[in-house]
Amino acid sequence: MLLAVALVAYLVDLGSKLLVVSGLEGHAPIRVIGDVLTFQVIRNPGAAFGMGQALTIVFTLIAASVIVVIWRIARKLHSLPWAVALGLLLGGALGNLTDRLFRGPAVFRGHVVDFVSLQHFAVFNLADSAIVCGGVLVVLLSFRGSNPDGTVHRDRDDRGDRDAAEEPAGAAEEGRQG
Repeated sequence: MLLAVALVAYLVDLGSKLLVVSGLEGHAPIRVIGDVLTFQVIRNPGAAFGMGQALTIVFTLIAASVIVVIWRIARKLHSLPWAVALGLLLGGALGNLTDRLFRGPAVFRGHVVDFVSLQHFAVFNLADSAIVCGGVLVVLLSFRGSNPDGTVHRDRDDRGDRDAAEEPAGAAEEGRQG
């Protein structure tokens, strides 16, 4: 599932960037919803909100590191929600890394294609959206006590009188029923 989600996120991002670069670059922004949502091509050497424009190589290395970490976690992954979350992160990281590697001005210094412009917000792309959605899912799953290996962390057992170890998801329910 992780690879399927990552592939879809990556291909949607790549396809959208190819379309907007070929059809929008050098043209006036397209108003989708008045001034609230417009499409315009911006080449971003930095990170979100245009920060860190001199650190393009650092962002390339961070994206590559994220991909390696997710790949290592994937070997122990036994949770569908975590697979979706990590797949979104992986697909988004691959999308922006592709820009950093293959777009100008140079390899490892490529500028990311951003094109979704929300009024009073940064211009971003679909890889950024996948990264944010995946990150939000990771935070929510963590708050729920869910782990990528399919276990659920419980602070206390059913009696509430001692710490309980991590248990497979659904094990507590089975114990109560049996």
